[in-house]
Amino acid sequence: MPEPGGPEPVGPALFAPAPPDPLPYEGVWRFTAPAVDASVPQARHAVRDLLYRQGVPVSQDLVQGLLLIVSELVTNAVRHAALLSPMLAVEVAVGAEWVRVSVEDNHPYRPTALEAAHSETGGRGLLLVREITREAGGACDVEHTAGGGKVIWAALPLTTAPVS
Repeated sequence: MPEPGGPEPVGPALFAPAPPDPLPYEGVWRFTAPAVDASVPQARHAVRDLLYRQGVPVSQDLVQGLLLIVSELVTNAVRHAALLSPMLAVEVAVGAEWVRVSVEDNHPYRPTALEAAHSETGGRGLLLVREITREAGGACDVEHTAGGGKVIWAALPLTTAPVS
């Protein structure tokens, strides 16, 4: 214990380095949309415009992968969750070295990536999301929300190529 009038104790917190300032493009953006077909291209365009507006350093290939992931996830929410979840939320989170897109709905069903028969025209969306994510060196998952719904997300590492 220090003496009265003596020096204050010096703790490790006083010497901890300050956290680095966030990069100009770092942040989290979230928007909601009705669970209708028209929301698929709207979500894709909103994500693309956000990446460009914020100056996120993503390659054209990464942008295309992210937009395909958003399209697939929003389409799944529209097709499979709209009855119990008339609204969905799209979130884009960008860190210094990664970008994460997610789609949240209020339907409790947790989808799985199943193999679809070659004759079927649909049913491969989550397989595609998983494959795009894997090829980019990222991760994807489905999580339950506190409200009983789910959020499906994919996080991909950023590249150093400028946005074009």
